[in-house]
Amino acid sequence: MNFIKATRSYEKWLACHLRLVPADLALKHNYMANSFFAFFRGTFYRWAQLWPEVCASIAKAPEVVAVGDLHVENFGTWRDSEGRLVWGINDFDEAFPMACTNDLTRLLASVQIACPDGRLKIEAQAAAEILLTGYRKGLQTGGKPFVLAEEETSLREMARDRLRDPEKFWRHLQKQRQVKSAPRSARKALLSALPETGKQVRFAHRVAGVGSLGHERYIAVALHHGGRIAREAKARAPSACVWAGQRGKKDYYLRLINKGVRCPDPFLALTDEWVVRRLSPDCCRLELAELPRRWDEEALLLAMGWETANIHLASGNPAAILKRFGKIRATSLNQSATDMVNALRKDWKRWQAWQKGPSRRRSSL
Repeated sequence: MNFIKATRSYEKWLACHLRLVPADLALKHNYMANSFFAFFRGTFYRWAQLWPEVCASIAKAPEVVAVGDLHVENFGTWRDSEGRLVWGINDFDEAFPMACTNDLTRLLASVQIACPDGRLKIEAQAAAEILLTGYRKGLQTGGKPFVLAEEETSLREMARDRLRDPEKFWRHLQKQRQVKSAPRSARKALLSALPETGKQVRFAHRVAGVGSLGHERYIAVALHHGGRIAREAKARAPSACVWAGQRGKKDYYLRLINKGVRCPDPFLALTDEWVVRRLSPDCCRLELAELPRRWDEEALLLAMGWETANIHLASGNPAAILKRFGKIRATSLNQSATDMVNALRKDWKRWQAWQKGPSRRRSSL
């Protein structure tokens, strides 16, 4: 199945599970055409389809409940129940049983794509070695959450730099298109996530992300004790792995956030239809472009490998994973990531050419 047919099939399948927002989906298509990194982020469904074939040798590793759509910008910060700043993976929409090597391969592939864009300046082979080192250390130690209030100096400085402009954050939320009310189930989920004194609420439709762009996404902003607070509800769907024909249950999100080694986000909640979370300047995804000019790439990648292990520990049996990982070399991981990047780049070129065609063809998706 070529990429255009795959995209048509996936979006038709997705529309059976949630209501797609046509304008947002068109914006996603445009992002995908203009940036290979955005294309990568927006097409996990294609990765899930190609991965077992393109990376057949490395895909024989022990199975875990994987993040699935892991990449260098799927990390962020939140506050735990003690108010401490925590860093880690912040999106499990595509969680599904896969080989433990899937997440590391996809994470490294995102590094390979980010480097030519100037987002990262590290060599892919070196990045592979650092990710594997962090992953092994995480498994060997039984994992450790990244609480930035104490020891994680490099990560803390990177995160704090992102937190220095709260005015920009709130201006951005205020620009989101106001709606009279979100759908009843989203409204209920949002209001239940707000404190009682914050019930005078402004509802808005939020445009954000890339992979989930096109899903309904609503925010509720309220005044509380003299300042603004916000919650977001994002529509849920099964992992694209289900569309790709892989076997498993439809929902593994809760398993990873409940059993992974992490400091829980007390504001993160799931309903059958929505992922609800707190939005604030210190509770957000960290984008590479927003990091300070000088930052420790090696420390960040080491932490990303370790945090991947933290999540894979939700599946238990770290000894089996470590035994298999003793046979995996950075060169093999790097080659697998390169093979996937090359396969996806061909799809991207086809997508760009197709997007430049007659508008009647574009609208047929």
